[in-house]
Parts: sequence; structure tokens; C-alpha cells
Amino acid sequence: MAVVGWHRPTWVEIDLRAIKANIEKERANLPNDVSLLAVVKANAYGHGIIEVAKAAKEAGAKGFCVAILDEALALREAGFDDFILVMGAVSRKFAKLVASQRISITLFDVEWLVGLEKMVPALQVHVKVDTGMGRLGLRSMEAVREMERAIASRDDVVFEGVFTHFATADQLDKAYFEKQLGCFREVVEALDTRPAIVHCANSAAGMLQDQSGFDAVRFGISMYGLTPSPEILPVLPFELQSALSFYTEMVQVKELAPGDHVSYGATYEATEQEWVATLPVGYADGFIRAYSGFQVSVDGILMPVIGRVCMDQCIIKLPYKYPVGTKVTLIGGPNSADVAARHLNTINYEITCLISERVPKKYIR
Repeated sequence: MAVVGWHRPTWVEIDLRAIKANIEKERANLPNDVSLLAVVKANAYGHGIIEVAKAAKEAGAKGFCVAILDEALALREAGFDDFILVMGAVSRKFAKLVASQRISITLFDVEWLVGLEKMVPALQVHVKVDTGMGRLGLRSMEAVREMERAIASRDDVVFEGVFTHFATADQLDKAYFEKQLGCFREVVEALDTRPAIVHCANSAAGMLQDQSGFDAVRFGISMYGLTPSPEILPVLPFELQSALSFYTEMVQVKELAPGDHVSYGATYEATEQEWVATLPVGYADGFIRAYSGFQVSVDGILMPVIGRVCMDQCIIKLPYKYPVGTKVTLIGGPNSADVAARHLNTINYEITCLISERVPKKYIR
């Protein structure tokens, strides 16, 4: 069981109003007959799967997409009776559990069906087509036809959906995207029977591309108010509202003299009299060592993290003395997840997913 640090002044705030607003804007951006599926995998990208799922459903999401079976089971245990698709691999040994919980799963290998015991109730499946992502999926038209025949041969397996995933939907150059889209359309048109849910769009494609002719979009990173990539930010059809902020407080403030050092390795040396503050947050919380040199915010003023980030603490340089208990914004406001991602040479997805379970989440409704 994860131990949550409710008795330490370090926390995350999740604005559920922002999540709802992002969903409502995307729904308005879609054709009326195209459903929005909320992607809540990875603990809702670090935002909290159950609370986010509640907000998404209230905002009009028609179901959920997750990566692993346990995430789907957590939603069922929390009382969600909506459509749920597991987009990752699920072992055949869990087929009866999946069917009993009315969870839809992804098929990408016809051998998965060989020797499958009789399912009661029927097993709902979505066939994954690899049109150029190179991850899970069938890679040829013949493989898709073989899978369709194998499903049709059973009365206990329902061909509910077919989908693919785009590799470059978040880029301005659409050549590779168009190649994948064309390939997927050919596959759908070649099917003997069109399944009920044909879907291909992630957040970027769902916002930027016409979804006419499809049945659903998988709304992921942008549901949380984060752009799929900085490259497409200027062409997004609506403004996204970031939902997550990461806070802590100063627990000690002290004055250093010239020559004093800070943290492991003594990598930082004061060159003058200066004030510093110790913050009760570190790499065990997802504020990793690479945040050294990153600027956090106090009342809109940016202040650098100095020395090495420790497991549970880090130190920032102050422009002058602050009182103990002063609130510090680690992520949010001027130092957004996108700014943090640039500092860490990564993507905003990783910034929120990194935040540890021991950091408590406070929800704004």
C-alpha cells in the first residue's frame, strides 16, 4: 500500500473544472455522432484515475481507455459501468475475468484466440492495426482478414471495434500522418463487417483533423490541459486549461556565507551572503535530480533550485529572507509542465506521470 504524505506540506492540486472544460471544448469540436473516450491510463497521467473519470463522465465522455487490465478493474470496482477499452496487451488467462467484467480488450495476434475457452458472457474485442507506429498491431491486410475470420468463427467473441495509433499527429508535417490514415481507411473499407466503434484519433488528431466517418476519439493528454506537442500549439482550435499544479512550502530558511556549500557533492558554493530555503520535496516525489537548476515560483518570482535534489528535500536560492511556511509552486503558473519538460529535455506527459503516489492530491471542483 502506498503511503501518502498528508502530514507534510507538499501536495498536488487538480482542477477538475479545467478537465471538464477541455472535454466540453473538444466535444463541441467534434461531429455530433463522434463520441469522446477519456484516456485515464497511468493514473490519469498522474492526475488520479477515479476522480478524473468521474469528472470526465460528468463532462460527457462516453467511456474510458486504459493501458492495463488493472486500471480497467479499478474503474469497475469504483462503480463505473461504462465502456472501457484496455489498449495494451492482456494475457489470455484473464479472458474469463475480462468477459465477466464487460471490459473490451485489444487483439493484435490471431494466435491469442487459438485454444481460448468458451466465453460467457461474450468477449468484446477491438482489433489493433499497425499502420506505421511499430508497436502493437496487425501489419498486413491478410493478417486483418485472418483475424476477422477467426473472430467470426466464434459466437462468444464480438468484433466490437478496430483502431490504429498515429505516430506524428502532433507534428505540422502531415505526410506520414496521411499515409497512416490512408492505410487505416483501406483496412476498414476491406472488412466484411464494419464494427460498431472505428477509432484512430488521439488528442492531436482529435483536435486538428476531421473525424467524420469515425465513431470515437481517444482524448488523452489534452484532457488535462496539456498540448500534445509545442509544435502544434499555435494551430489548436481552442485554448487548453491546465489542470495540475504541484506545491510545497519552505520548512527552513537560512543565510549562507561566501564559500558555504549546498547538498550532496557540495556542487553549489555561495559566492556572497545569500538566503536559501529547504523544501520538503525530492526525487522520491517525482521532483527528480534533473530539476537542479530549474526555477520554481514564489508569488510569481522565479527562484532557482541549487545543488543536487535529494530523495526527500531540495534547496532553492532566495532573493531575500522569506518566512518559513511560504508557499512554493513547483509546477504551475509561470513554470508550467511544458517549461519543466524543456528543462528536463522531455515531454509534458512525463512531468505529470513522474509525480509519486506519496504526494497527496487535492481536488478543486
